[in-house]
Amino acid sequence: MSVHDGPVSRKDQVLVYGAAGHTGRFIVDELVSRGVSPVLAGRDPVRLESLAARHPALEQRAFSLDSPLTLRAALTGSSVVINAAGPFADTAIELADAAIAAGAHYLDISAEQDSVRRVFHECDAAAKAAGVAVVPAMAFFGGLPDLLASSILGQDRGISDVTVAMWIDRWWPTAGTRATGRRNAGRRWVFTDGELAPFGGDDRGQTWVFAPNVGRQVVVEMPFSEVLTIAQHLPVRSVRSFISSRALDDVRDDATPPPEASDGRGRSRQRFVVEVEALIDGTRRRIGATGRDIYASTAPIVVEGALRLLRGEALAIGAVAPGEAFDARSMLSALGRANLTIFEPVERSTAHDLSVGTQPS
Repeated sequence: MSVHDGPVSRKDQVLVYGAAGHTGRFIVDELVSRGVSPVLAGRDPVRLESLAARHPALEQRAFSLDSPLTLRAALTGSSVVINAAGPFADTAIELADAAIAAGAHYLDISAEQDSVRRVFHECDAAAKAAGVAVVPAMAFFGGLPDLLASSILGQDRGISDVTVAMWIDRWWPTAGTRATGRRNAGRRWVFTDGELAPFGGDDRGQTWVFAPNVGRQVVVEMPFSEVLTIAQHLPVRSVRSFISSRALDDVRDDATPPPEASDGRGRSRQRFVVEVEALIDGTRRRIGATGRDIYASTAPIVVEGALRLLRGEALAIGAVAPGEAFDARSMLSALGRANLTIFEPVERSTAHDLSVGTQPS
């Protein structure tokens, strides 16, 4: 058995666009550790050369996204394209379309709602015709909450109200995160009464009791790409997403420094807990995950997806959510052997809908 736990041929090529970025470097390291030699791709040849110093045996390809013909040629030979180059409003559709044209699967790590929404709507038919999977938001935001929700709702026919709560102790934003925030300032979406609606914005602090060892924390409603991924395929009536108030304060403060490596793998000291709770016919089901460094933890999520695509283990083709493309429980089990600790699902009965401020641990 190979180090990537399955019969993935060395000729199966994974191209990482944005490989020299902060999260892209984690993705490249994760692929190499799993026995895959990715192609290092991006817009800036100088940055690619600096990354190649760490991985001298890997091929480099520098190209822009301006020409569809250039893009298709640059992706020739690739079986899977991983897009780690935000803002995804400027890269997702272009790279997804080129990957489809080249007959390659596509994944990205977008937290951007409009980007994910466009991929679902604009890439589905072409991806199905090409027999490939296009999976946006295969990351900490979007992907991890969707896999958690899928694991407790996938076999249930009842309509659910889903709440996602994310505690991040500190958020040291990368330059890419700041650029994405500027590019996507403005409209966000919520899913309520079975349909998407504009989010009006609400900075009022509420509370959520996280487990383990975190306890009651102030959270603010702030929908990211998980609203889109969960609503894409699960039987939900509403999806609400909350994040710790302090993390948002960090991101909104221009003086907050970027993440600083604190171990040999380049991870910061940042800790997080993600919890998903579904309310179905008076019964609440909750599952969660905890880990370290949201950027570093994105790498095993998207790499596990890429390897499953290479092994032919996709459950669906077309433009699909992470929990639609892959067996959620199997994915979480694999991620639990990597950087994440997955909490076992907990089920409780309740006679009424819960407000965020009254949820027990």
